[in-house]
Amino acid sequence: MTEQQLKRRVAHKVRIGDILVGKPVMDGEKFSFLEFGDKKVTRVNIIGNIVDKYESEGEKRYSFLTIDDGSGQIKLKSFGDDAEKLKNLVQGQTVTVIGLLRVFNNEIYISPEIVREQDPRYLVIRKMEIEKERAKNSPPLEREQVVAIKDRILEIIKKSEDEGGIEIDKIIMNSSLNNASPDLINQEIQKLLEEGIIFEPRPGKLRWLG
Repeated sequence: MTEQQLKRRVAHKVRIGDILVGKPVMDGEKFSFLEFGDKKVTRVNIIGNIVDKYESEGEKRYSFLTIDDGSGQIKLKSFGDDAEKLKNLVQGQTVTVIGLLRVFNNEIYISPEIVREQDPRYLVIRKMEIEKERAKNSPPLEREQVVAIKDRILEIIKKSEDEGGIEIDKIIMNSSLNNASPDLINQEIQKLLEEGIIFEPRPGKLRWLG
């Protein structure tokens, strides 16, 4: 399959954690697609924060970025003239990335086609989009699982007391709650507020009433 044919394929909206647990399917030494669930993925659309950047010096031009979305980290790699796509990006920015999956030395990475800066709030929006889609096909959580999620939310809030509390968005994006939908997290936060266990000193920020 040519590069042009690959680029015409759907860019699946996924989280980085999905990519990392997927199964790379090879054709000899060449990567064919990533398999997770019933999907065969060659192109992805992700949103994440740039946590590291490396650019080469000298004649061989290449640029590597490490992207983190709370569920995991993955590298973007561009070579030659394509390295220009990553030139003006810096650590700390939130970006939307559309690109082709690649494998080298058993490491999966993204060869970016489009990289553009994004509002950090879209990290939460993307998580909500994906979790809502999954919820349609997933069985309801057992009561014990919901209780465990509620306990974990309270633990996160307690740990934030030295910093004066924590924003709801940060709780939703916490890596230890990746299996919980944003709707469920918000629901359990509301219960904690109603029970008087936590309070909201200002809209969107939570503290523990210890």
